[in-house]
Parts: sequence; C-alpha cells; structure tokens
Amino acid sequence: MEEQHVVRSLAALAQTHRLRVFRLLVVAGQQGMTPGALAESLELPAATLSFHLKELSHAGLVTQERVSRNVVYRASFDHMNDLLTYLTENCCQGAECSVEGTTTTCAC
Repeated sequence: MEEQHVVRSLAALAQTHRLRVFRLLVVAGQQGMTPGALAESLELPAATLSFHLKELSHAGLVTQERVSRNVVYRASFDHMNDLLTYLTENCCQGAECSVEGTTTTCAC
C-alpha cells in the first residue's frame, strides 16, 4: 500500500462520525447497510451522513452497490486489511506477534 493511500485512509478515520460509520459497517459485514439504516443507527442527518460516506469512499474504506432501489454501503475489508498490514508490517523488527484468544499482541 502506498504511503499516500495510508495517509488518506487514516485522515478519513480521524473524525468521530466517520470512524463510527466505518465501525458500524465492519460489524454489518458483507450484508452492508443502507444510508437510511446508518443514519438511524448513528442518529445523523442524511446530508451529514452523505458527506462522511463520500469521504470514506474517496479513501477506499467503503464501497457502494445499488441493490434494487437501494444503495448498500460495505466496509472494504481488503483495504482495511492492507492498511492494518502496512501499519504492523515492521512490528517488533520482524518478530512474530502472538495470538491469545481473539487478541494479537506484539512480542516487543
């Protein structure tokens, strides 16, 4: 992943509403959510949500698909995993991290 894409992604997530939208879409998984469901869950006005979804889409963190008359937004798990890999690829100078239950911890 190129550094400019990392910066764009982190900048998009560095805002409370966008972080909440992204986390909610991660929880929703591949089913995704419509803007109406997102707005209701997060108690955001439609115009505000639209702005934040556009920023997350521009950063590559969410995708959208038209399903019938609805638009469904989903977290881009490939992009999220690439971002996490970039952030941790040199963790502990290459030492392997340990996994305990559902938590990964670094050996450093």
